Amino acid sequence: MHASEREKLILGLLDGRGFVSFQELDGQIGASPATIRRDLERMAGRGDLRRVRGGAEKVRGGSETAPQMPLHLSGAPFHENIARNPAQKAIIGRVAASLCRDGEGVMIDGGSTTLQMCPHLSDRNLQVLTNSLHIVSALLSQPKTQILVPAGSVFREQNIILSAAGEESMPRFHAPRLFMGAASLGPRGLMQADVVLVAAERRLIEKADEIIVLVDSSKFTGPSGHVVCELGEIDTVITDEGVRDGDRRMLEAAGVNLIVAK
Repeated sequence: MHASEREKLILGLLDGRGFVSFQELDGQIGASPATIRRDLERMAGRGDLRRVRGGAEKVRGGSETAPQMPLHLSGAPFHENIARNPAQKAIIGRVAASLCRDGEGVMIDGGSTTLQMCPHLSDRNLQVLTNSLHIVSALLSQPKTQILVPAGSVFREQNIILSAAGEESMPRFHAPRLFMGAASLGPRGLMQADVVLVAAERRLIEKADEIIVLVDSSKFTGPSGHVVCELGEIDTVITDEGVRDGDRRMLEAAGVNLIVAK
Protein backbone atom coordinates (compact mmCIF):
# COMPACT_ATOMS: atom_id res chain seq x y z
CA MET A 1 0.00 0.00 0.00
CA HIS A 2 1.38 3.40 -1.04
CA ALA A 3 1.96 6.09 1.61
CA SER A 4 -0.86 8.24 0.25
CA GLU A 5 -3.25 5.28 0.48
CA ARG A 6 -2.20 4.60 4.06
CA GLU A 7 -2.75 8.24 4.96
CA LYS A 8 -6.21 8.19 3.40
CA LEU A 9 -7.09 5.07 5.40
CA ILE A 10 -5.81 6.61 8.65
CA LEU A 11 -7.83 9.79 8.12
CA GLY A 12 -10.88 7.71 7.27
CA LEU A 13 -10.59 5.80 10.53
CA LEU A 14 -10.23 9.06 12.45
CA ASP A 15 -13.19 10.69 10.76
CA GLY A 16 -16.28 10.50 12.95
CA ARG A 17 -14.64 8.86 15.96
CA GLY A 18 -11.85 11.28 16.92
CA PHE A 19 -9.28 8.60 17.93
CA VAL A 20 -7.72 5.47 16.50
CA SER A 21 -5.35 3.17 18.38
CA PHE A 22 -1.98 2.06 17.05
CA GLN A 23 -3.06 -1.56 17.45
CA GLU A 24 -6.10 -0.96 15.26
CA LEU A 25 -3.93 0.66 12.59
CA ASP A 26 -1.50 -2.25 12.78
CA GLY A 27 -4.38 -4.65 12.14
CA GLN A 28 -5.81 -2.76 9.16
CA ILE A 29 -2.77 -1.38 7.33
CA GLY A 30 -0.51 -3.77 5.45
CA ALA A 31 2.71 -2.19 6.71
CA SER A 32 5.25 -2.68 9.47
CA PRO A 33 4.81 -0.94 12.84
CA ALA A 34 7.84 1.25 12.05
CA THR A 35 6.21 2.39 8.78
CA ILE A 36 2.95 3.21 10.56
CA ARG A 37 4.82 5.24 13.18
CA ARG A 38 6.58 7.20 10.43
CA ASP A 39 3.22 7.81 8.74
CA LEU A 40 1.76 9.16 11.95
CA GLU A 41 4.77 11.35 12.65
CA ARG A 42 4.69 12.76 9.11
CA MET A 43 0.96 13.45 9.28
CA ALA A 44 1.30 15.01 12.73
CA GLY A 45 4.06 17.26 11.41
CA ARG A 46 1.67 18.56 8.74
CA GLY A 47 -1.11 19.06 11.27
CA ASP A 48 -3.32 16.31 9.80
CA LEU A 49 -3.63 14.59 13.19
CA ARG A 50 -2.23 14.69 16.71
CA ARG A 51 -0.09 11.93 18.16
CA VAL A 52 -1.32 10.77 21.56
CA ARG A 53 -0.44 7.89 23.82
CA GLY A 54 -1.41 4.65 22.09
CA GLY A 55 -2.48 6.11 18.76
CA ALA A 56 -3.64 9.28 17.04
CA GLU A 57 -6.36 11.86 17.52
CA LYS A 58 -8.23 13.94 14.99
CA VAL A 59 -7.32 17.62 14.86
CA ARG A 60 -10.23 20.04 14.78
CA GLY A 61 -9.91 23.69 13.91
CA GLY A 62 -11.21 26.32 16.31
CA SER A 63 -13.84 27.44 13.79
CA GLU A 64 -15.10 23.95 12.97
CA THR A 65 -18.59 23.18 14.11
CA ALA A 66 -18.70 20.44 16.72
CA PRO A 67 -20.38 17.22 15.55
CA GLN A 68 -23.99 16.65 16.52
CA MET A 69 -24.21 14.69 19.75
CA PRO A 70 -26.40 11.57 19.65
CA LEU A 71 -29.45 11.42 21.89
CA HIS A 72 -28.56 8.01 23.30
CA LEU A 73 -25.49 5.86 23.77
CA SER A 74 -25.12 2.28 22.59
CA GLY A 75 -24.92 -0.42 25.22
CA ALA A 76 -26.96 -1.35 28.27
CA PRO A 77 -28.38 1.47 30.41
CA PHE A 78 -26.97 1.99 33.89
CA HIS A 79 -29.91 0.46 35.79
CA GLU A 80 -29.28 -2.84 33.98
CA ASN A 81 -25.51 -2.83 34.51
CA ILE A 82 -25.76 -2.08 38.24
CA ALA A 83 -27.79 -5.27 38.74
CA ARG A 84 -25.15 -7.51 37.14
CA ASN A 85 -22.66 -9.22 39.48
CA PRO A 86 -23.18 -6.71 42.33
CA ALA A 87 -21.21 -8.70 44.94
CA GLN A 88 -18.13 -8.90 42.73
CA LYS A 89 -18.35 -5.22 41.84
CA ALA A 90 -18.59 -4.21 45.50
CA ILE A 91 -15.41 -6.12 46.35
CA ILE A 92 -13.56 -4.71 43.32
CA GLY A 93 -14.62 -1.17 44.26
CA ARG A 94 -13.35 -1.56 47.83
CA VAL A 95 -9.95 -2.80 46.66
CA ALA A 96 -9.69 -0.01 44.07
CA ALA A 97 -10.45 2.63 46.72
CA SER A 98 -7.58 1.31 48.83
CA LEU A 99 -5.17 2.40 46.08
CA CYS A 100 -6.10 6.08 46.56
CA ARG A 101 -3.73 8.10 48.72
CA ASP A 102 -4.91 10.69 51.19
CA GLY A 103 -5.10 14.22 49.78
CA GLU A 104 -4.45 13.35 46.14
CA GLY A 105 -6.46 14.04 43.00
CA VAL A 106 -7.97 11.11 41.11
CA MET A 107 -10.25 10.60 38.12
CA ILE A 108 -13.12 8.13 38.29
CA ASP A 109 -14.83 7.32 35.02
CA GLY A 110 -18.54 6.59 35.09
CA GLY A 111 -19.62 2.97 35.51
CA SER A 112 -21.44 0.53 37.77
CA THR A 113 -18.16 -0.90 39.10
CA THR A 114 -16.28 2.37 39.62
CA LEU A 115 -19.33 3.64 41.56
CA GLN A 116 -18.57 1.01 44.22
CA MET A 117 -15.40 2.90 45.17
CA CYS A 118 -17.37 5.81 46.62
CA PRO A 119 -18.36 4.46 50.08
CA HIS A 120 -14.66 3.90 50.84
CA LEU A 121 -13.38 7.39 49.97
CA SER A 122 -15.01 9.56 52.65
CA ASP A 123 -11.95 10.12 54.87
CA ARG A 124 -9.28 10.53 52.21
CA ASN A 125 -9.56 14.28 51.44
CA LEU A 126 -9.58 13.58 47.71
CA GLN A 127 -10.16 15.78 44.70
CA VAL A 128 -12.27 13.65 42.33
CA LEU A 129 -12.84 14.48 38.67
CA THR A 130 -15.73 12.38 37.36
CA ASN A 131 -18.16 12.42 34.44
CA SER A 132 -20.74 10.34 36.36
CA LEU A 133 -23.76 11.92 38.03
CA HIS A 134 -24.19 8.71 40.06
CA ILE A 135 -20.68 9.15 41.45
CA VAL A 136 -21.29 12.85 42.11
CA SER A 137 -24.43 11.92 44.07
CA ALA A 138 -22.57 9.27 46.07
CA LEU A 139 -19.77 11.71 46.98
CA LEU A 140 -21.95 14.72 47.86
CA SER A 141 -22.41 13.50 51.44
CA GLN A 142 -18.63 13.39 51.96
CA PRO A 143 -17.55 16.86 53.19
CA LYS A 144 -13.85 16.03 52.79
CA THR A 145 -14.18 15.10 49.11
CA GLN A 146 -13.88 17.84 46.48
CA ILE A 147 -15.84 17.05 43.29
CA LEU A 148 -15.09 18.30 39.76
CA VAL A 149 -17.12 17.58 36.62
CA PRO A 150 -16.52 18.28 32.92
CA ALA A 151 -18.76 20.32 30.64
CA GLY A 152 -20.96 18.55 28.13
CA SER A 153 -24.33 16.90 27.56
CA VAL A 154 -26.03 14.62 30.08
CA PHE A 155 -26.87 11.13 28.80
CA ARG A 156 -29.74 10.12 31.05
CA GLU A 157 -29.68 6.34 30.56
CA GLN A 158 -26.07 6.15 31.79
CA ASN A 159 -26.22 9.35 33.89
CA ILE A 160 -22.89 10.56 32.56
CA ILE A 161 -21.66 13.85 31.10
CA LEU A 162 -19.97 13.67 27.70
CA SER A 163 -18.90 16.20 25.10
CA ALA A 164 -18.47 15.88 21.34
CA ALA A 165 -15.21 14.43 20.01
CA GLY A 166 -12.53 17.09 19.75
CA GLU A 167 -14.31 19.49 22.12
CA GLU A 168 -12.17 20.46 25.11
CA SER A 169 -14.48 20.09 28.09
CA MET A 170 -12.25 18.94 30.92
CA PRO A 171 -10.97 21.17 33.73
CA ARG A 172 -7.21 21.78 33.75
CA PHE A 173 -6.65 18.75 35.91
CA HIS A 174 -3.97 16.06 36.08
CA ALA A 175 -4.16 13.00 38.30
CA PRO A 176 -1.79 10.21 39.32
CA ARG A 177 -4.55 7.64 38.77
CA LEU A 178 -7.55 7.12 36.50
CA PHE A 179 -10.07 4.46 37.54
CA MET A 180 -12.24 3.25 34.67
CA GLY A 181 -14.53 0.41 33.70
CA ALA A 182 -15.13 -1.29 30.35
CA ALA A 183 -17.78 -2.95 28.26
CA SER A 184 -15.24 -5.69 27.61
CA LEU A 185 -11.54 -6.44 27.96
CA GLY A 186 -9.68 -8.73 25.59
CA PRO A 187 -6.57 -9.15 23.43
CA ARG A 188 -7.43 -6.00 21.45
CA GLY A 189 -7.58 -3.95 24.63
CA LEU A 190 -10.25 -2.08 26.58
CA MET A 191 -13.47 -1.65 24.64
CA GLN A 192 -16.68 0.34 24.96
CA ALA A 193 -19.97 -0.01 23.12
CA ASP A 194 -20.17 3.58 21.88
CA VAL A 195 -17.66 5.69 19.95
CA VAL A 196 -18.65 8.81 21.94
CA LEU A 197 -17.37 7.08 25.07
CA VAL A 198 -14.07 6.34 23.33
CA ALA A 199 -13.38 10.02 22.64
CA ALA A 200 -14.33 11.05 26.19
CA GLU A 201 -12.25 8.36 27.85
CA ARG A 202 -9.23 9.14 25.70
CA ARG A 203 -9.31 12.68 27.10
CA LEU A 204 -9.25 11.23 30.62
CA ILE A 205 -6.39 8.86 29.76
CA GLU A 206 -4.28 11.77 28.53
CA LYS A 207 -4.62 13.44 31.95
CA ALA A 208 -3.50 10.44 34.04
CA ASP A 209 -0.17 8.89 34.97
CA GLU A 210 -1.62 5.47 35.79
CA ILE A 211 -4.62 3.67 34.29
CA ILE A 212 -6.49 1.28 36.60
CA VAL A 213 -9.31 -0.77 35.08
CA LEU A 214 -12.11 -2.22 37.22
CA VAL A 215 -13.94 -5.15 35.59
CA ASP A 216 -15.69 -8.20 36.94
CA SER A 217 -14.55 -11.46 35.38
CA SER A 218 -17.54 -11.63 33.00
CA LYS A 219 -16.08 -8.68 31.05
CA PHE A 220 -13.14 -10.72 29.70
CA THR A 221 -14.27 -11.54 26.17
CA GLY A 222 -13.10 -11.61 22.60
CA PRO A 223 -13.01 -8.43 20.46
CA SER A 224 -16.29 -6.57 20.88
CA GLY A 225 -16.90 -2.84 20.54
CA HIS A 226 -14.74 0.21 19.97
CA VAL A 227 -11.15 0.12 21.24
CA VAL A 228 -10.42 2.78 23.87
CA CYS A 229 -6.83 1.73 24.56
CA GLU A 230 -4.53 -1.22 24.07
CA LEU A 231 -3.70 -3.62 26.88
CA GLY A 232 -0.18 -2.24 27.01
CA GLU A 233 -1.50 1.19 28.02
CA ILE A 234 -3.21 -0.25 31.12
CA ASP A 235 -1.17 -0.38 34.32
CA THR A 236 -3.46 -2.41 36.59
CA VAL A 237 -6.61 -4.51 36.24
CA ILE A 238 -8.72 -5.28 39.30
CA THR A 239 -11.15 -8.17 38.94
CA ASP A 240 -12.76 -10.98 40.96
CA GLU A 241 -11.80 -14.58 41.66
CA GLY A 242 -13.71 -15.82 38.62
CA VAL A 243 -10.96 -14.64 36.26
CA ARG A 244 -9.80 -17.47 34.00
CA ASP A 245 -6.22 -18.68 33.68
CA GLY A 246 -6.13 -17.68 30.01
CA ASP A 247 -7.10 -14.12 30.87
CA ARG A 248 -4.43 -14.01 33.58
CA ARG A 249 -1.83 -15.04 31.02
CA MET A 250 -3.12 -12.47 28.53
CA LEU A 251 -2.64 -9.64 31.04
CA GLU A 252 0.75 -10.93 32.15
CA ALA A 253 1.98 -11.08 28.55
CA ALA A 254 0.93 -7.44 28.08
CA GLY A 255 2.77 -6.35 31.24
CA VAL A 256 -0.44 -5.50 33.11
CA ASN A 257 -0.51 -5.83 36.89
CA LEU A 258 -3.44 -8.02 37.96
CA ILE A 259 -5.16 -7.65 41.34
CA VAL A 260 -7.75 -10.29 42.22
CA ALA A 261 -10.16 -8.79 44.76
CA LYS A 262 -11.19 -11.08 47.63
